[in-house]
Amino acid sequence: MLEATDFKPVTLSDRDLFVKHYERFPQVHSDNTFTNMVCWNHYAHYRYANIEGNIVLSTTFDGRTRYRPPIGPHNPDLLMDLMRLATKSSDDIPFLILDPETKEWISELYPDLKLYPERKYFDYVYRASDLAELPGKKYITIRHQLNQFQRTCLPLVEPITKDDVKDVLDFLDKWCDWKDCDSDPVLANEKEAVLFAIAHYDELRLSGLIIRVEGKVGAMSIFEGLNKDTALIHFEKGLPDCKGIYRAINVETARILAKHYVYINRESDMGIAGIREAKTRYHPDHMVEVYFVRREELEKVI
Repeated sequence: MLEATDFKPVTLSDRDLFVKHYERFPQVHSDNTFTNMVCWNHYAHYRYANIEGNIVLSTTFDGRTRYRPPIGPHNPDLLMDLMRLATKSSDDIPFLILDPETKEWISELYPDLKLYPERKYFDYVYRASDLAELPGKKYITIRHQLNQFQRTCLPLVEPITKDDVKDVLDFLDKWCDWKDCDSDPVLANEKEAVLFAIAHYDELRLSGLIIRVEGKVGAMSIFEGLNKDTALIHFEKGLPDCKGIYRAINVETARILAKHYVYINRESDMGIAGIREAKTRYHPDHMVEVYFVRREELEKVI
């Protein structure tokens, strides 16, 4: 019987375990990635159980725990055990599904189980070539803003290296001053996540870009492969000093990734209206949908 005591914290030392497991069972949603878990661990408290060839994940916010379906060979008995465990959580929505294949499997096993879409956690996935080339009329405004930026700001695009770390940290301090991170819990937690990614950049095998304007970092992105077809952009930040720099870091990152991947996942909008508008403006190819299950619905099927 699966119990809460079977779970242990996700740490940097677990990277090889997750890399090997995800090679066999590729992920499609950003929030199941190892990088995401360790960078946001201070906020979401990720834990995992490695059981019967599956990895089972949980998160805990304010003392309330949510579980995710087993990642690995389909095991109905393990799924049932997990759903039983989820009913013991104090969270009203203790079960979260982050990929369509698993959703279909669970719906086949439990056709009466009600699944509720959680729109704010849907990942936006774009064709890499669209973000890199900005083709056609639907991108005409973005192309205009980008061309204006190139003429006005004379940017220098560089990969992030060890020599850039101090400049990147200075940039993040300026970005947080501009955004007033200390007054916004979401931004404050995101700053901690970015700082962890920079501090463990090599260990996490991350890649990144910076754009310098007049020698100073004005924008940055950090990314990696998600699966064989899709790259994942974890962080993308820019300062307002030079108009259009967000457009520039987006397209420069996409030009690199389009050489190796068909799609680019730019994560969710977290229900924030401004982020949703910005991500929609780039015309996603599709979304990776997220569904949750209420505790009372789980209790009906176990």
